[in-house]
Amino acid sequence: MLRALVVILFAVVLPRADAQQSYFPPLTGTAWDTTAPASLGWNSAAIPPLYSFLDSSNTKAFIVLKDGKIVLEKYFDTFTRDSNWYWASAGKSMTAFLIGIAQREGSLTLADSSSRWLGRGWTSLPADKEGKITIRHQLTMTTGLEDGVADHDCTLPGCLVYKADAGTRWAYHNAPYTLLDSVIHYSAGMTLNQFFISRVRSKTGMNGGYLRNGYNNVLYSTPRSMARFGLLMLNKGMWGTTAVLDDTAYVAAMTRSSQSLNPSYGYLWWLNGKSSYMLPGLQLVFPGYLSPPAPKDMFAAMGKNGQIISIVPSMGLVFVRMGDAPDNALVPTTLNNDIWTRLNAVLSGPTNVDEPAMPEEFTLSQNFPNPFNPSTTLRVTLPQESRADVRIYNALGQEAALLHSGILSAGTHTLRWDASSFAAGVYLCRLQSEGVVRTIKLVVVK
Repeated sequence: MLRALVVILFAVVLPRADAQQSYFPPLTGTAWDTTAPASLGWNSAAIPPLYSFLDSSNTKAFIVLKDGKIVLEKYFDTFTRDSNWYWASAGKSMTAFLIGIAQREGSLTLADSSSRWLGRGWTSLPADKEGKITIRHQLTMTTGLEDGVADHDCTLPGCLVYKADAGTRWAYHNAPYTLLDSVIHYSAGMTLNQFFISRVRSKTGMNGGYLRNGYNNVLYSTPRSMARFGLLMLNKGMWGTTAVLDDTAYVAAMTRSSQSLNPSYGYLWWLNGKSSYMLPGLQLVFPGYLSPPAPKDMFAAMGKNGQIISIVPSMGLVFVRMGDAPDNALVPTTLNNDIWTRLNAVLSGPTNVDEPAMPEEFTLSQNFPNPFNPSTTLRVTLPQESRADVRIYNALGQEAALLHSGILSAGTHTLRWDASSFAAGVYLCRLQSEGVVRTIKLVVVK
């Protein structure tokens, strides 16, 4: 019995042999320890092609951290490590973090009716329907408010109209999310910037802050500050020995499926490795992982024009990307996948990926600009003879047209979609071939 007790104590006291302690850069100054890719066994020959792709896709900054140390850091054109840039919707992840701090401090709870902090009549809903919307619903994109309004950023009551009961419908909707800023303001008794600076920025060495742009509060910072936040999330809200968010249950909940409607969405974070996912502007549920080329435990903050924080706890890895628009997607899932495809070549080792990486040669693109009327042509490129399925879906996730289903030879093929008989609106074209999925958004005008 004594021997068993000694063994148990020995196991508890000794750290795991493969455990890695994260490095944290100083709160002030520019010092940040680095690690050479070759020392990690990475494939240095694959770095130039990665950088070439980033340059061609209008990237301004790219950083990769391994256990907190910088392994790759590249800036393009006139951008530098001291340049500030916007996070776009990648900043939603910071809002989720701040809400967690406010709850830990006792200023609010996720179960609070949003009306408690925003006041009655913050929407155009009947009082009983409005009262059912909680802070948790705002965090999980399940308020039930209509996301198909003319301006989905508009936070005025006239723009916030009923679509479904809270908790019964997932839809990527900026306005209810943006109003979490006001929830923080009224519950914590300070401005959003004051709360961010005192609770996060001062404890992590970040710079930057929020600037108002229309209805939105947009977070700006340097790329290294974005990387600092990624490192903070990698370490579950801890900055070294400092608990920036001392609520392990909430930190874990941020990066778990927050509801069953879209399991690839946590508390304003995108999650990989789930059974299905949904995308902005559509009620279509796609089977499979959000990001097939990435490790299953990857979670990400993603914003318009390709602002990305991608985090892999199992690898101690963080990458950030800032830049201009490689496409017009509100959430740059395709760009994130493309970066992971090339980054995998650099890592040159096990990446915990169960599904095949997305080959570069599988492409789906549109010949003519969006919006269009009455028809458009699309290009499908395959690296080898394969079965390809190309379908059009409407905004409700219903199949609207089948463009092709069957074998296609290697090379580029042109498909035409005559949309003259279809209603104006947003549609999605989806290519599936050899386990690879490509999607592009199409806009029909009348």
